[in-house]
Amino acid sequence: MNNILIVGNVTKDVYLRLDNRQNNFETDRNDIKWLDFAFDGSTHKYYNRVSIFGGASISLEVLTRFGLPAEISGTSATFLDGQFIAKDADTVYRYILCQDRNVSYLSPSNHAPTTWEAPKEDIDWIYLDRSANISPRLAEDIIEYLKSNHQSKLALFVGKYSNANANHMRDLLNRADLVIADLKLSQNIEKLVTIAPHYIEYMGKRVRWQLEDRQDLMTHLSSHLTIAASVFGALVLGKNPDEALLLARANVEHSILSASSNLSTLEEEISDDYYRIEKHNPKEDKMLEIESNAKRLVAEGRGILAADESGGSIHKKFESMNIPDDETHRRDYRNLFFTTPDLEKYVNGVILFDETARQQSDDGQDFVSYLANKGIIPGIKVDQGLELIEGSDEKYTKGLEGLLNRLAEYYDMGARFAKWRAAFEVTDHSPSPMAIRKNAKILAQYALDCQNTGIVPIVEPELVYDGDYSIEKSAEYTGQILDALFEELKNKGVSLPSCILKVNMVLAGKRYDTPSTPEEVGKATADVLRAHVPSELASVVFLSGGQTVTQATENLQAVINNGPFPWPVTFSFARALQDPALHAWKGDNNNADAARTSFHERLVANCEALKKK
Repeated sequence: MNNILIVGNVTKDVYLRLDNRQNNFETDRNDIKWLDFAFDGSTHKYYNRVSIFGGASISLEVLTRFGLPAEISGTSATFLDGQFIAKDADTVYRYILCQDRNVSYLSPSNHAPTTWEAPKEDIDWIYLDRSANISPRLAEDIIEYLKSNHQSKLALFVGKYSNANANHMRDLLNRADLVIADLKLSQNIEKLVTIAPHYIEYMGKRVRWQLEDRQDLMTHLSSHLTIAASVFGALVLGKNPDEALLLARANVEHSILSASSNLSTLEEEISDDYYRIEKHNPKEDKMLEIESNAKRLVAEGRGILAADESGGSIHKKFESMNIPDDETHRRDYRNLFFTTPDLEKYVNGVILFDETARQQSDDGQDFVSYLANKGIIPGIKVDQGLELIEGSDEKYTKGLEGLLNRLAEYYDMGARFAKWRAAFEVTDHSPSPMAIRKNAKILAQYALDCQNTGIVPIVEPELVYDGDYSIEKSAEYTGQILDALFEELKNKGVSLPSCILKVNMVLAGKRYDTPSTPEEVGKATADVLRAHVPSELASVVFLSGGQTVTQATENLQAVINNGPFPWPVTFSFARALQDPALHAWKGDNNNADAARTSFHERLVANCEALKKK
């Protein structure tokens, strides 16, 4: 019989079902309701309370119901007669707030330490659970135990907070006999179980799973723990990969919130189910990854930082302040933003310039890895600037030549989205239909190349703000540009749910006699977007385009106030976030803290502007 020692944390999940007739809810830009905790002495009511054990207790229950002797290291927790029993001292409380079909979490800000006690008797497997807080010391203790006990094997579940690129995690991954992951791993691992939002995969085989029809609001954490323990338990019992995947799917889809199923029940469930095993489809895999990343880039009221100024743009910035334009100062400047405390609370992604993507942060990591380890998606600017269209004074954006190879390199470096800008100046004869169409075709080809490489494309057609034109002209030209762009994206077969539009707000040009008010900008922009942007698009993000720092924020707020929209809407600013920090820094790292404070203030202001008022 296989003895299993589970290493992980036991949580007590307290589900509070909130009564939206008695509580104060706010509706966000995605038309989702969230509870507003005012902490002002008011009462927040719930109409039902359910407490269940989660974390490592789920793994213990699943393995026990599979008939495997298992225990959780460092606790007195047991699963006996269908009940999980644990002392309060062994548990971490987490509150799960439920309103209709929406779920939010209240969790401790610091992860509780995970207890390791070397077993007194021989064990066959150590199962390092997703709930474990895997510190360097914990990893070292487990590896030392395995060195002395050669009969013991290691199964490792790598989750969001595991920091898979850290040295101690690499050591565990190299030592593991089985790895389970619900995030993308850079390492090439032979025995890897992948848990994705809609499928489970192992050894080239895949099964679909879904919880959409459930009524008990099982969280993704509980479902992933159930799947992982089911696959692991089945493999330990000698089941083949097909059986292990089917048992896992049956368990997660048919278990109730407070109890999984017995092995015999699951085996009956899957007896006629082999036809639902699928072969691995790399192309489908890639598109699922891209669509998931596109959603992550605009999630949870955060924006995207554009730190991708070309050599010419940053030279102008530095020259205006007498800052030397050399690689060291450019690195230090970008480093200011990336090392701002809590950056990940305000941005989901950062667009990098090629030079920056190859530079290192203060701790020696390359910037791509540094951002990824903070939970921020790294992106890359891939266009190569503007070029005159032959026989015209209008411009197109160059860079398609060799783009596929460059994208493949950036993907290997860790970039998961890209940006390409097309600029349209307004004169008495431009932008012309010819220039609009030419740039739309280029943007569409770039977007297709991105998706074929596993990268989310941001398409950026910009009506340049530095012009003499009315808000009505801005709306007219922006609409024409968007119509041509989406026609060409459709012609190329670009997947819109995996594509992001970065676009100018609709407002009068900077040199026009009558500046546009925020109210005018908000309404005009909302009207143009609704009329010209397909609903299936992943999202719309705004460039600041030369607006002042406060102007960009006020106009963003005005657009949000005209929502909700069919797609998430957020910001992807460069100058409107960076300028105050640049003026505080002045090229002198002694001013770095003041610069970060200025940058942080702009982050907060623009994230606040994403809330409808």
